[in-house]
Amino acid sequence: MKILNLYSGIGGNRKLWGDQHEITAVEYDKDIAAIYKDFFPNDEVLVEDAHEYLLNNYKDYDFIWSSPPCPTHSQIRYNIGFKANRKYKKVKAVYPDLTLYQEIILLQYWFDGKYVIENTIPYYEPLIAGRKMAKHIWWTNIHCSDIEIKSRGHRGGTVESLSKLKGFDLSGYKIKDKRKILRNCVEPEIGLHFLKEVNNEKQLNIFKEV
Repeated sequence: MKILNLYSGIGGNRKLWGDQHEITAVEYDKDIAAIYKDFFPNDEVLVEDAHEYLLNNYKDYDFIWSSPPCPTHSQIRYNIGFKANRKYKKVKAVYPDLTLYQEIILLQYWFDGKYVIENTIPYYEPLIAGRKMAKHIWWTNIHCSDIEIKSRGHRGGTVESLSKLKGFDLSGYKIKDKRKILRNCVEPEIGLHFLKEVNNEKQLNIFKEV
């Protein structure tokens, strides 16, 4: 398959996909994109705006994965940063980034292939209903079973513990916010779970055609 991996980060969702597919990763931060390229040298890595790239190129792919930024939707930012009774300064209100919903609508109505859009479970009722699973919320046209993640290890997790949990060693890189980068990684087993279901559906369709 031709796979588009948007907002790729260092490749958490992609880690267990193997190299049998033609994968294009899009990441805006050049330093993070360089780390992704080290981990996945066979992928094409583009340092571009993932949102614009999707609009201009979605027709070229069989399977699209998108993990747009989640901070403006985050329960943690709202519940702990605003609602909690704390003495120090609270976070300011921000508009939710509606990039998320633009991409959901685009892929739901214009894209013929398979897609997954992943985000944090928001502090508000989602504007478009999604599927809550494994401590995330998903918008997808893939028919798949649930997968459980007991703990993401994020609360109190260190760079070392998160590196072990996510399977990425960043010790050789001089880059800021390693903990944040690792926290942003989708668990590799979830990425593999969805890809397996895409492959199963493709095989089933081939069987039906025969």
